[in-house]
Amino acid sequence: MVYQPPVGARDLFPLDVAQKRWIEDRLQQVFHGWGYHRIITSTLERLDTLMAGGAIDPTTVIQLQDREGEFLGLRPELTASIARAAVTRLAGAPYPQRLYYNANVFRRTARDTRQHEFYQAGVELLGAGSVAADAEMLLLVLDCLRNLNLNDSTVILGEAGLTRSLLSSFPEALRPAVRSAIAHLDRIQLEQLPLTDELRDRALLLLDLRGQPMDVLQRVSQLALATEQRATVNRLKSLMELLQQAIGSSPAQPNILLDLSLIQTFDYYTGIVFEAVSATGQQVLGQGGRYDQLLGLYHPKGESQPGIGFVMNIEGLHQVLLPTGCLPTQTPPSDWLVVPNSPESHGAAFTYAQKIRESDHRVRVEVELERSSPDEVRSYAQRRQIQQIVWIDPAGQPMIESID
Repeated sequence: MVYQPPVGARDLFPLDVAQKRWIEDRLQQVFHGWGYHRIITSTLERLDTLMAGGAIDPTTVIQLQDREGEFLGLRPELTASIARAAVTRLAGAPYPQRLYYNANVFRRTARDTRQHEFYQAGVELLGAGSVAADAEMLLLVLDCLRNLNLNDSTVILGEAGLTRSLLSSFPEALRPAVRSAIAHLDRIQLEQLPLTDELRDRALLLLDLRGQPMDVLQRVSQLALATEQRATVNRLKSLMELLQQAIGSSPAQPNILLDLSLIQTFDYYTGIVFEAVSATGQQVLGQGGRYDQLLGLYHPKGESQPGIGFVMNIEGLHQVLLPTGCLPTQTPPSDWLVVPNSPESHGAAFTYAQKIRESDHRVRVEVELERSSPDEVRSYAQRRQIQQIVWIDPAGQPMIESID
């Protein structure tokens, strides 16, 4: 019998891990630089925790049952878990809270052959609801992409609350179909819906509200907007002006487009939503948005705090970065190979290897375990690109040999 991982699961081998760590390390550099601290939440959550935000499709959750009969789920995303932790276990911490994570998530897909486990890195900014907080998130995304040498990618920005309010003029029975068509950029479906000419024109206008931010906002401003809608448009204008001031004449970096047809599937978003996409537009590298009501769902007294965050998709980043040649092409070699000259030298070899490690914690030191001929040892070192061999005699005396 040949044992294989379960359908939808996979193993990551050393080179896969090295490439994954390369991406995560560069994202973590950015998170640390902006003052964010890592949080690790439980892989398992109660189902009611995952469902509280109305964002998770129950059919996508991989469910388990404990001995007491309570249903649990493997986390399909991290925002709900962090919101739950923030208002309970971190309730006394001052706001704003800047948190980040590197974690795996699990989702059941429609086809059993599809991947079920995914790796993500992301941030959550809790307790800050200003335009400046929105700007920090977008600047953070740009900084992440820039640190990964993905300056040719694009950040697409939308506004969940504004888009929902603009959809409110459509008949309630048709609203889901209009929303779906806009979300999928399906012009044909929109034109076939039983809408009045005025509503069809409005739907097509929403479909086409994308481009350079100030141009789009100028077009939106010409619509008959309610007071709250106009306030949202003005907030978006302030956000774009702040971003322009912050970016200034900095080096080349990802472009920002405003797309009011951008509708995220997560219902808990209340303000800006955004996606980072590859240069070809075929790969979503990250996504996020503002969720100002979510924390209140987990607070014992229903008290809420504003929140905003995003996630970077490690698999998507890996696929885009792999052809560029910037990812490691091999696992890091060991720096030293310590070889006992005889069976009596093994103790001295382990002792000498430990001295090297203690002198520099960054080095990798292997000890040769099997008795091999000198030629076999040298051949192994060359294949593994180990440049220093230390031969140890029974008295613990070293003889260092460099391998070209």
